Amino acid sequence: MGFIMDGLDAEEYDRTYNDRQLVGRILSYFRPQAPRMLLVAFMILLNSALNTAIPVALSRGIDRLQEDTATQTIVILAAVIGGLTCMGWAVNAVRQWFSAVAVGNVVLDLREDAFDAVVKRDLSFYDSFPSGKIVSRVTSDTQSFSQVVGLTMDLMSQVLIVTFLVGYLFSVNVRLALMVMGTAPFIIAAALGFRKIARDTVTQSRRIQAEVSSHIQESISGIGVAKTFRQEHAIYDEFLSVNAQSYRINLRSGYVFNSIFPLLSFIAGIGTGVIVYFGGKTVQDGTLSAGDWYLFVQGLAMFWFPLTSIASFWSQFQLGLAAGERVFALVDAEPKVVQIGSEKLPQLYGQIQFENVDFRYTDNEQVLENFSLHIKPGEKIALVGHTGSGKSSIAKLIARFYEFQSGRILVDDHDIRTLDLENYRTYLGIVTQTPFLFDGTVADNIRYGTQDAHDDDVISVSKQVGGGDWIAGLPNGLQTQVGERGHNLSMGQRQLVALARVLLQDPSIFILDEATASVDPLTETLIQEGLDEVMKRRTSILIAHRLSTIKNADRIIVLREGKIIEEGNHNSLLAQGGHYAELYNTYFRHQSLDYMNTSPAARAEMAEV
Repeated sequence: MGFIMDGLDAEEYDRTYNDRQLVGRILSYFRPQAPRMLLVAFMILLNSALNTAIPVALSRGIDRLQEDTATQTIVILAAVIGGLTCMGWAVNAVRQWFSAVAVGNVVLDLREDAFDAVVKRDLSFYDSFPSGKIVSRVTSDTQSFSQVVGLTMDLMSQVLIVTFLVGYLFSVNVRLALMVMGTAPFIIAAALGFRKIARDTVTQSRRIQAEVSSHIQESISGIGVAKTFRQEHAIYDEFLSVNAQSYRINLRSGYVFNSIFPLLSFIAGIGTGVIVYFGGKTVQDGTLSAGDWYLFVQGLAMFWFPLTSIASFWSQFQLGLAAGERVFALVDAEPKVVQIGSEKLPQLYGQIQFENVDFRYTDNEQVLENFSLHIKPGEKIALVGHTGSGKSSIAKLIARFYEFQSGRILVDDHDIRTLDLENYRTYLGIVTQTPFLFDGTVADNIRYGTQDAHDDDVISVSKQVGGGDWIAGLPNGLQTQVGERGHNLSMGQRQLVALARVLLQDPSIFILDEATASVDPLTETLIQEGLDEVMKRRTSILIAHRLSTIKNADRIIVLREGKIIEEGNHNSLLAQGGHYAELYNTYFRHQSLDYMNTSPAARAEMAEV
């Protein structure tokens, strides 16, 4: 069945925990619930005693009725049985209530820890692992864990029922009790024989569920592209393939878990026949009363079902262990961005130094090699170069989104690895090419990084972007709902909102990663008007494909394959006639007003130059 598991290998951060480690980890989540769990344990004990007392009372009642057939005896017997049943129901209700609260709190804490781990992972983690599979661990696996914890509670009650019942059966007839116990090892051995195959099957089942979730999420996220290129049938066919694999694995899982109970029931049936035969012979010999024989026969149902459940406990428990293992692996995943200190800066001037930095995303993808760069406080620099030259990587390293392999990055003469990242990033303002907006109003998104900002401050920064003229184009002004991922707004409007969001934070270091590459010229003008004012007295790093964004930079850094090959201002670099001049003539010159105002013939002559 190897083909069933194709493509379902463990993730790189997955790890194997033994049962003792997993159980110990699970119990650590239950420790804060100790008072509730003690009450639940007492209720389980009491409920087990009451459930055991019912067949014992019936047994004694049968013997009593053989001697006394008065109606009063029947009434008393019925009252006793009814009272025990009602008491058992009340005790069980209390147990279920408090166990539900305890388990709910445990799952709440586990899910919070899992989500906290997710938001703390560095960006390289999300480059390597699909978000749908991560979501599956936080949602589906924690839910499966809670269901198995509930099963464990029920099994605890059944263990006590078996203990009480077997103890009483030994007091009635040792020989028959030993016969009952004699079949227990066969049931336990059969159930534990399923242990490893059940664990492997459940783990693969959880992985394929994550695979399905990941595929659906990716398909929905890219549905616009799929429709544009008429590929609806292609993504549907891919889903059919993944879903068919899910069907095969779930079918196998069903075979594994559904085959164990018939086998256990078969063994239990043989034991039942033995007890009925030898018990009946004992009654005929007069050494056992009819009531006690009834107790053994009636007790079989109470004994075999809990024993079967207990015997299959480890197979069933694999659901919880497999789910818990996947969640704990996510929580325990080692970060690639490692801070060696947590220094908080009272203020930031914006001096940045790269000293012999080597950086690669993967072992086979060298981006920066022995890279050095010094950016002065308040300096406005532009990074230009072909795709893959390292422009965005430099910005990501400054933001500490990725770990570099060697060298040093200093911010105000502090090693970036010694800083408290939450504090440090309050001094950063980043606007990307494709801004992400959260569902809510425009004002909510502007206030996203500064939750305590006053409405007047939100309005003020909005007006700094293009004089605020863009606000009039929104249906409800700043209270306009942006929709999921900002789909109710145009790309230009989303970019303006993202810029206003950064302005409100008032950063010391400003990073624009091709922020005007996807907007129309009018919107670009609005953004540029705001940028000119914002970048005063701030260290600014511009990654752009637009001449208007870079031509006024204090210094232009020209990159090729992760190395600085030229630097200077716009005019000096053009005069050098080097790589920047080549980029200018290829990409930038047609964006200038002088070029736009020339005749086609003159443009052709300029191109030849």
